[in-house]
Amino acid sequence: MTEMVVRYHRRPALPGEVDEALAESPSDDLTDPTGLLLLAHHGADLAGCAGLRWWPEWAELTRVFIRPAHRGAGGGGALLAAVEQRARTAGADRIRLDTRNDLVEARALYARHGYVEIPAYSQGPYAEHWFEKRLRRGVDGRLRLR
Repeated sequence: MTEMVVRYHRRPALPGEVDEALAESPSDDLTDPTGLLLLAHHGADLAGCAGLRWWPEWAELTRVFIRPAHRGAGGGGALLAAVEQRARTAGADRIRLDTRNDLVEARALYARHGYVEIPAYSQGPYAEHWFEKRLRRGVDGRLRLR
């Protein structure tokens, strides 16, 4: 969260700002039955994370983060593939997310992996771009990526 605060304000984080940001956007619902949090490891090193929140027919992607030392090695794509598989297994018909304007690398990652910009579906204080990736069912009834 520190990196998110620093990027947003374009300066070092002030005392208490990271805690304030966490309080504004809590993640305590990223556990069963309301969501999940996946952790990515590279060997014994924690490399990143991604969360899903469950809605009636869709899942919301949140808290996607790759530690700087692990960026550029395919970890973002691997995390997206893992959360998409979890969403399919849970019966979601699409994955949605919102993100900030300054997170250009994240927006490029989503676009590379088939997420398309959609009209706003949320009103968070940092929501400036909204994306969706539809999932569909195959002839065997299993969900597949479109």
